[in-house]
Amino acid sequence: MLPGGLRVITEQMDGSRSAAVGVWVGVGSRDESARLHGASHFLEHLLFKGTPERSALDISLALDAVGGEFNAFTAKEYTCFHARVLDEDLPLAIDVLGDMITSSLIAAADVEAERDVILDEIAMHDDDPDDVVHNLFAAQAWGEDSPLGRGIAGTHESIEALTRDQIRRFYKRHYRAANIVVSAAGNLDHASVVRQVRTAFGRAGFLAGDEQPVPPRTGRPLAVRAGEVDAKRPFEQVNLVLGMAGLARDDERRFALSVVTAALGGGTSSRLFQEVRERRGLAYSVYSFASSHAETGLVGVAVGCLPAKAEEVLAVVRAELALLARDGITPQELAVGKGQLRGGLVLGLEDSASRMSRIGKAELVHTSLLSVDEILARVEAVSLEDCGRVAAEVFSRPEILAIVAP
Repeated sequence: MLPGGLRVITEQMDGSRSAAVGVWVGVGSRDESARLHGASHFLEHLLFKGTPERSALDISLALDAVGGEFNAFTAKEYTCFHARVLDEDLPLAIDVLGDMITSSLIAAADVEAERDVILDEIAMHDDDPDDVVHNLFAAQAWGEDSPLGRGIAGTHESIEALTRDQIRRFYKRHYRAANIVVSAAGNLDHASVVRQVRTAFGRAGFLAGDEQPVPPRTGRPLAVRAGEVDAKRPFEQVNLVLGMAGLARDDERRFALSVVTAALGGGTSSRLFQEVRERRGLAYSVYSFASSHAETGLVGVAVGCLPAKAEEVLAVVRAELALLARDGITPQELAVGKGQLRGGLVLGLEDSASRMSRIGKAELVHTSLLSVDEILARVEAVSLEDCGRVAAEVFSRPEILAIVAP
């Protein structure tokens, strides 16, 4: 840990010629008031627009000139800025990120220019049926006036209303050392990375003080609101999400629930794929999902189908969920589900960017950082009885249904 509470976590990858670095900031859309809706995402854009040392073009050229990959994203509970470069260029990537995070100008002209870009991005998401239906599902589950129920990017009205002063205050309040984790993975040396981070983030007194790191977000279980909601869009398909309350992020039953959702709709051999697509030909796309936050979560099924088939699709999905809640999964599904989770985890960690993301996000949001071997052991320990209990509890909960139709 560096002064100010900034944390640095790394993972050495023998034989790698690349390195990835990410800056994980513990602020996302759920930290916004209604007046600041979209501020986290707006700020993510603006931090690429220049510092006293680098213009926006300088920031882009610095990583382009070495063939690096450079981007950022905003989620409901955190924002991440990340780069992947050759191992020899890791100091450059750290310096650019440190400059952006600590010293962004947030100039008035950039705020106005980027406002139009974000409005275009919101319009783009409004044209994506999958985005629309999942946002509708979250709004029904947590309430469209609640931080978790609102969309990450904001609305046309909220983005138009945000001022430069509001965004700057949001930046100063949340972008502080104690609320940040820097993670890196690849061909690197931990002590060297710590020194580079100390220099890069030492600008403008950013590391001053002895504040302790902001602990992972916690809270009492957050209620999920059952019910049905629909919206009309000029799409060719009906898109629907049917689900219910899931599990919080650090719930020990999450490993069993992951096995169950894999059996339900996690691959081409899953129940939903076989029943909805292969046997009945009702839909091209059908899958299950589970999402989690500090004190709540959701689990469900997403389907896109022709309007004439929507009622039958919904009946089939409901029947499969009821069967799952009553009987659990089979021994074969247990084995396949575990195999999918093991393979997905290990194969997904073959590159430095994935390793960087795993350790950075875990350090920021989880109450404990499990190693890959520990996660694999937790998955392997899941029993048929564990799956039956979690399926019976979760999939018998009150239903949330979101439908977007022509």
